Amino acid sequence: MMYIRQRKEIKTLEVSEDIPAQKENVKLENKLPSGADRSFWKILSFVVGGTIALCVGLLTAVYLATLHENDLWFSNIKVWVSRCDLLVSFSQSLQARSIFKCFHGLIYDNKTESMRTINLLQRMNIYQEVFLSILYRVLPIQKYLEPVYFYIYTLFGLQAIYVTALYVTSWLLSGTWLSGLLAALWYVTNRVDTTRVDFTIPLRENWALPFFAIQIAAITYFLRPNLQPLSERLTLLAVFTSTLLFSLAWQFNQFMMLVQALVLFILDSVDMLPAVKAAWLYGVQMASLLLVCVLQFFNSMILGSLLISFNLSVLIARKLQRNLKTGTFLARVGKLLLHLLVVFGLTLSLNIIIKKILHLKSDEHIFKFLKAKFGFGATRDFDANLYLCEEAFGLLPLNTFVRLSDTLLLYAYVFVLSISVIAASIVAFRHLSNSANQQSVGKMRKCAFDLKPETAYNLIHTILFGFLALSTMRMKYLWTSHMCVFASFGLCSSEMWELLLKLVHLYNPNRTRALRYSVPVLTLLCVCYKSWPGMMDELSELKEFYDPDTVELMNWINSNTPKKAVFAGSMQLLAGVKLCTGRTLTNHPHYEDSSLRERTQAVYQIYAKRSPEEVHMLLRSFGTDYVILEDSICYERRHRRGCRLRDLLDVANGHVMDGPGDNDPDLKPAAHPRFCEEIKRNLPSYMAHFTRVFQNKTFHVYKLSRNK
Repeated sequence: MMYIRQRKEIKTLEVSEDIPAQKENVKLENKLPSGADRSFWKILSFVVGGTIALCVGLLTAVYLATLHENDLWFSNIKVWVSRCDLLVSFSQSLQARSIFKCFHGLIYDNKTESMRTINLLQRMNIYQEVFLSILYRVLPIQKYLEPVYFYIYTLFGLQAIYVTALYVTSWLLSGTWLSGLLAALWYVTNRVDTTRVDFTIPLRENWALPFFAIQIAAITYFLRPNLQPLSERLTLLAVFTSTLLFSLAWQFNQFMMLVQALVLFILDSVDMLPAVKAAWLYGVQMASLLLVCVLQFFNSMILGSLLISFNLSVLIARKLQRNLKTGTFLARVGKLLLHLLVVFGLTLSLNIIIKKILHLKSDEHIFKFLKAKFGFGATRDFDANLYLCEEAFGLLPLNTFVRLSDTLLLYAYVFVLSISVIAASIVAFRHLSNSANQQSVGKMRKCAFDLKPETAYNLIHTILFGFLALSTMRMKYLWTSHMCVFASFGLCSSEMWELLLKLVHLYNPNRTRALRYSVPVLTLLCVCYKSWPGMMDELSELKEFYDPDTVELMNWINSNTPKKAVFAGSMQLLAGVKLCTGRTLTNHPHYEDSSLRERTQAVYQIYAKRSPEEVHMLLRSFGTDYVILEDSICYERRHRRGCRLRDLLDVANGHVMDGPGDNDPDLKPAAHPRFCEEIKRNLPSYMAHFTRVFQNKTFHVYKLSRNK
């Protein structure tokens, strides 16, 4: 009886303390428009915001396409070589006589890799190009639009979808389309750090990231409480479809979604996300990835991904560990630590077992790279060092933050992130202390608002992807675009301003509303004022593509070599050779196959210190007829010593590197000079195996003799 009486007294006290607030709310409600008026303004806001979203997306696509044209003068390029950055699969699909022959040629391809028949649909993420080629055949546009323009306009169109999805995500989080407009503006004004589509069109990420943005928008809506069952199912379908398309378009999908799964795991562990919805999202990730595996003819790299192992481990651990979210604070923390150990231990065990069963080595170079990158021992592995020496896989440069500060994005992001982290920490602590003294919990509830699940998801998402971008520059495009969303949401969020004003004891509903709209509008005006002159200068600056040496090389290959000739050389150059001439290759820039990596290292011995007999034997083992040597690689100065391609080959071969500087004590001088340098002297030992047939300022082409 005493317990009941105490509970009633506490309840009465809480109600009496809230009476002034209730009176204030009643006054505000009396001032608000009627229900019909509110519905009208809501519909009007939705129509206006939606129209602006579509317009902003289209304007962004046109702006980026114009920059691309201004930079390359693309419409005036008459030689196909200039368009060699487009993927071979699109051209190959278009050349097939029928759709059936198109698929047959891709599944049984014997031109991409010499002396091998490979399944391109299994090995590469090219379904989007295949679909695009079929669409080009079906639509009545062949008379009006060249295939190359259909390709690039499609990718710029995807940018319109990308920006619209970012706009919608920010709108969903903040409740006002003003936030979406600010996010879109920041995306455009920080173009250097948010996208590469205007100068490297066919990158896998340019296909994938628009679908990833749609998926984030769908998840943001899916995590809203009190959704109707039909809305929930339709949103989950949208999440599944966008996840599937994202996974199908990019070979790095499993690593991005692993980070996303960690976001869900963290939030679920501290009870900031509905457990049922988290389980559904785990299932959607796995279902999407397994369907991609089927579409890619049971690609073993997908089955052996950490994402599959992690999600399975989470679902198994949840079944094994009941009552995880009950007990005192210390008990819950202890259970949580045990849960972490179980999940991560089970993940590693499952992954090792799956890889041993499948004999999987496709992604071992990535883990070697990560091990060396984070200081767990140096490596002489050629593939790992190739990644380590690429600027794109290094740390995020500090000048990135200078550029982001110039548009005020970084300042707004840090401001919003700081407030959000404080709020999330309080809410997480409160959830972990759920069974502690109820009176103290009640007081905590008055100090902080409940962080919405969709807000919590986007908060942890931006933090984890931020760490990913800081450690690997290439991944910054995942982070910077979400920075635009998160910063704009915070500036337009009534909850954020309410919390800030409460912390400084200045809270007032009118102040909250004033800050919610005035700060974003002022930011919009300031960003436009600072960025408009620069954007106009970019649009007025006209450049032109100029690479006569490459054009000359491709024209010579087309005119002077048999159509069945096999060419060896660097990965990037050979991709252009395949597209521009249709000749067969020894290797190409797809590095997710262990046998192809071994073949590439063998071909690259043309830049190592090897005898002409050894190089000839290696190249002929792949059926090579011609080898292309590039002075830019042989005499490379772009990278520092130790990161030049010739240095990586020397270290992998156990040879001392060229030039002044230290070498590991166990490296030895090579018995032969560097092949790419020595062959140009036309010595008899080289001329017996190689005959120079073409030369310009950049390239040297040699025909291999057929003698053993």
